[in-house]
Amino acid sequence: MSIPQLRVALLGCGVVGGHVAARLMASAEEFEGRVGARLNLVGIAVRDTSRPREAGVDSSLLTTDAESLVGKADIVIELMGGIEPARSLILRALESGASVVTANKALLAEHGAALRAAADDAGVQLEYEAAVAGAIPIVRPLGDSLAGDSVNRILGIVNGTTNYVLDKMDSSGLSQADAVASAQQLGFAEADPTADLEGYDAAAKAALLASLAFHTPVELSDVHREGITGITADAVANARADGYVIKLLTVCERVQSSSGPAIRSSVYPALLPTSHPLAGVRGAFNAVYVESEAAGELMFYGQGAGGAPTSSAVLGDVISVARRRLLGGRGQATPRAGSLRLLPMSEIRTRYHVVLDVVDQPGVLAQVTEVFAAKAVSIETVRQSVRSAADDPDDESLPPAGRAKLVIATHAATNGALDDTVEALARLDNVAAVVSTLRMEGN
Repeated sequence: MSIPQLRVALLGCGVVGGHVAARLMASAEEFEGRVGARLNLVGIAVRDTSRPREAGVDSSLLTTDAESLVGKADIVIELMGGIEPARSLILRALESGASVVTANKALLAEHGAALRAAADDAGVQLEYEAAVAGAIPIVRPLGDSLAGDSVNRILGIVNGTTNYVLDKMDSSGLSQADAVASAQQLGFAEADPTADLEGYDAAAKAALLASLAFHTPVELSDVHREGITGITADAVANARADGYVIKLLTVCERVQSSSGPAIRSSVYPALLPTSHPLAGVRGAFNAVYVESEAAGELMFYGQGAGGAPTSSAVLGDVISVARRRLLGGRGQATPRAGSLRLLPMSEIRTRYHVVLDVVDQPGVLAQVTEVFAAKAVSIETVRQSVRSAADDPDDESLPPAGRAKLVIATHAATNGALDDTVEALARLDNVAAVVSTLRMEGN
């Protein structure tokens, strides 16, 4: 009996694409046993066929004609990145009856709803496990395993570069510039790390996680985004002194608002108590912490980037769509979208950690607390540091002589109320600077 054949087209042969192509060829017999069909890699679309490729990639499969390649495939793997021509090629593949596997988080964050609808109309699959947190299986657990549950909250560390930078600042006392340079030397950060440091990469993943968890379309423009470029060594030291670490968090949550149930999707640096499971995620690793109604607390942890780890997630999707195609099943129908409102960031309630540089004289603390009270932001704790004659003059953790450092933790307050409070504090004559304002999560 002849073995069924499925034609696979690969778009892109960079770090991840090279690993995928090499494994498809080296493990062809093994994959055949798992699928029940031979996965034939029929071509690899690249911009430049003369460039050196990953060991094990057959150069005879390279082509610059992506359009023609897509038209003759049963399964298309898109690893080009960017919006165009990836979007057009994926649509062409879906419309021609091919299932698609992609790791393109930016494209999915902007056009995911349209692409899923196109896949549903064509009766084929669109899978994207590798688009969020690399090798960590989170897309399918949220979309399938927890489909009968109600996800209430997601806290995620989904960008390895920023986690490495913040971890180095905390564990080694490096400045942010030195930590970024270290990440670049190790290949964790691009030559231009803006997309990572400013939170764009994490925001794209936040849109996908919120859409899956809450069955409501969330686009990149719906995600509140803040990066880590303003995080200083002093801010990291202040957090450590209070028993916290700073992480760039993706926060997706069901919330109750004055107008009823709503959701939010945000990315920002926040303080986590050292006892929280995510606080121990070190280096360039990723983790996603899920809180659901029935299953309770779940944590998914692993390598969030890199050619080999990401190729694992890509090939898992390829095996899944190949099995379904071989059995003649339709693509999974797009779930009916929910209608939960996206709550603006100004209405989100969070605890805050505020550090002030103030004049060291009687009455200043009273002035500061009066501002918090006037803006209806309740203070939970206050810690004050001053420099004495006995202190080490080189101890940079202490304020200059004649000044004090106030570290204030608040109870939950809206983002809008805290912004008003900070503006009012900055106008006080006895406040030299609002050193940092960070949200507190995980308590």
